[in-house]
Amino acid sequence: MLNAVSAPNTCIFCPRSPQFPQKRLVSTKLCVRASLPDENGRFKVEYTPWLIVGLGNPGNKYHGTRHNVGFEMIDHIAQAQGVLMNTVQSKALIGIGSIGEVPILLAKPQAYMNFSGESVGPLAAHYQVPLRHILVIYDEMSLMNGVLRLQPKGGHGHHNGMKSVMGHLDGCRDFPRLCIGIGNPPGNMDMKAFLLQKFSSVERKQIDAALEQGVEAVRSLVLNGFSSNITRFNMGQKYKYHKV
Repeated sequence: MLNAVSAPNTCIFCPRSPQFPQKRLVSTKLCVRASLPDENGRFKVEYTPWLIVGLGNPGNKYHGTRHNVGFEMIDHIAQAQGVLMNTVQSKALIGIGSIGEVPILLAKPQAYMNFSGESVGPLAAHYQVPLRHILVIYDEMSLMNGVLRLQPKGGHGHHNGMKSVMGHLDGCRDFPRLCIGIGNPPGNMDMKAFLLQKFSSVERKQIDAALEQGVEAVRSLVLNGFSSNITRFNMGQKYKYHKV
């Protein structure tokens, strides 16, 4: 069952100078946990929650653009797991649910891409989620369109949304990320124009397939961590468009 319990400060992210919004629609300050009772009715397993954040820009004009695939992945996970994204907290649209017995908090920051960290930092601190359980999902131009990559840590790769997230996590880089390839701008096309462009019909099919694969990868990560399954997933993604 899902319940709320306190957690030791040593296992959580605590910002040095948190600047939380004064108005919050969720009042609990306890850590969300899930426990399974044993045959004697005693709790024997406690699951640490995951904060899964997709990066993007709010508003209809950005819907379906390359820079918003992080939002799309969150929508796919929410639909697959029956999570309602119906609460606003820390400048983000959030939903609380689970994958198996593991509690998850899905989030779509609403303060625009370059300020994504203003949601991630406060949410991680409020729900006492450790860095190793903060999964950030975002677009990546260094990967071919529709190619995915799951990593346990890394830099920001000049991605402004990730720069903001890392800045609000005290500069820490030791948190998981799921990169969704969108390819590079063709010719001399402006990068900003490329990011705010919608996919072609062929690219759209590749992205839709990638989003379905991404849901399964996130499930595997939440339930099993960075196991051999994730290694095989990354290898398969790396060569998914290579003809043998």
